[in-house]
Amino acid sequence: MFELLLCALLSFPVLYTVLETFSLIRKSWDNCTLNMAASAYPKAMHFTSCSCVATNVGSRNFLVSSSSGSLKMKPVFRKERCSLRQSLNCVGYSSNSSFCAIKPIFSSLSNTNDSQRTVSESYLILIRHGESMWNEKNLFTGCVDVPLTSKGIEEAIEAGKRIRQLPIDVVYISALIRSQMTAMLALTEHHCKKVPIIVHNETEQAKVWSQIYSEGTEMQSVPVIKAWQLNERMYGELQGFNKPETAERCGKEQVYKWRRSYDARPPNGESLEMCLRRAVTYFKEQIEPQLSSGKHVMVVAHANSLRSILMYLDKLTAEEVIHLELSTGVPMLYIYKENHFIRRGSPLGSMEAGVYAYTENLALYKQNLLDEVLDEVSL
Repeated sequence: MFELLLCALLSFPVLYTVLETFSLIRKSWDNCTLNMAASAYPKAMHFTSCSCVATNVGSRNFLVSSSSGSLKMKPVFRKERCSLRQSLNCVGYSSNSSFCAIKPIFSSLSNTNDSQRTVSESYLILIRHGESMWNEKNLFTGCVDVPLTSKGIEEAIEAGKRIRQLPIDVVYISALIRSQMTAMLALTEHHCKKVPIIVHNETEQAKVWSQIYSEGTEMQSVPVIKAWQLNERMYGELQGFNKPETAERCGKEQVYKWRRSYDARPPNGESLEMCLRRAVTYFKEQIEPQLSSGKHVMVVAHANSLRSILMYLDKLTAEEVIHLELSTGVPMLYIYKENHFIRRGSPLGSMEAGVYAYTENLALYKQNLLDEVLDEVSL
């Protein structure tokens, strides 16, 4: 519903223009509330504290401006229907040039504390990269930068089909190519057809050289943020070795302990606890504020960095997390609402009924814990 606040001394021609213009906006925008005030001088219209959220429908996005007592609307074209919600802010208070325009998506990344925006819930999509060439060979990969196989490419595209109708405002990837390939391929399937662009903030020169100067082009882009903190767990001196052969050489129990225990480190490598420390810290400091501000986020990372994040989201214990297995190329959906994460499993695929992060072993482990608690209560 629209709430139109008009101050006194607004002339009839201006009133007519306002009503006519906002009649168009009402037809074109859903759930968009604008708070307006007219100045005492009838030929100068000022927008004050205009903060609205518009649903992009086809080509019905508008740049609203005022000049000399009249309002003008300039359409911003879109090629197809898109359900992503864009934040709009009014800027400028000149009597000749106050205007209300869509905020560029890149520049809005740092503004995560918009007190005027009412946030209900946000989507968090987590995807483990598609099969890599060393996954195929069953080698310890860790932080070695290995690309996807043809199967991994297909998995990435299939993941994109699963999430194609979900809104995505910003994407986070690791510094490794298999994560980046998966994210880019998945986004080619998204129904809004926005272009994923990696944000380069490594140096001031990198920022300047990669700057987008066309606001229209920027609005049709999705920022992709690269973070080494989301890299796979570093497997140290195991990297490059075949897993079964290593188990025969070092013992199955020892290799299982290196791979699945919470605090055991492979030679000169990271434990899951160490991986969790960097991945979850980054998630809390960089990704969670985006969700709190109402942005929808996709994270494409690795088995152990995602296992660490899931441990935080699902409040898993160190004993539980060792039973957690993640399939390559399968999206997992969470709803972020009122500072809580609600697990929604996986969006349905085109060929499968749905795949979940919890393995049968983890489900049985959690059920056994519940049974033990119930037994103690009954005693």
